Amino acid sequence: MGFPELKYISQEEYLAAERLSLEKHEYFQGEIFAMSGASKQHNEIFSNTFPEIAMQLKGKKCRPYGSDFRVNIPKSTLFTYPDISVFCNEPELIDEVADTATNPTVIIEILSKSTRNYDQGQKFALYRALDSLKEYILIDSEAVHVIHYTKNEDSTWLLTEYKNVEQNFIIKSIEVTLNLIDIYENVKF
Repeated sequence: MGFPELKYISQEEYLAAERLSLEKHEYFQGEIFAMSGASKQHNEIFSNTFPEIAMQLKGKKCRPYGSDFRVNIPKSTLFTYPDISVFCNEPELIDEVADTATNPTVIIEILSKSTRNYDQGQKFALYRALDSLKEYILIDSEAVHVIHYTKNEDSTWLLTEYKNVEQNFIIKSIEVTLNLIDIYENVKF
């Protein structure tokens, strides 16, 4: 028995369907992938982290967006929904609908068991094609662990890890300091 024939979906077809969908889907090179729901720990981490970033950016030119604001990487065709994205320039929108942009400065993903390998591997490789991206941060939802990638001036990436709730780190490109004790407040593993 053969596999069912897969139909190539254009970016335009994806966007038209996605904008009507009740669920979120990623798009990559003609294929659509359903996104899974988030755990309690994932939601706690988001609820702790997003307001902290928003508060520290108040009055500055950078603006944070949650996972309903889609990011497109034109070089690879990826359309995805980062958990948190920060734009320090006016978002470069792909069309007049104003729900998808191509120029984030910072992307934060909250890792889960199902997304961990993808977020750390192929997705990060795809994100690196964004010239605007300066920092990529992965926050683990199953243990106290933050992985912080910072883009150097020569376009190489520096990895720094944090595994102690007493630690903090600075997202230099947006001048925001996050404390692990705040990120993981009320998170039970």
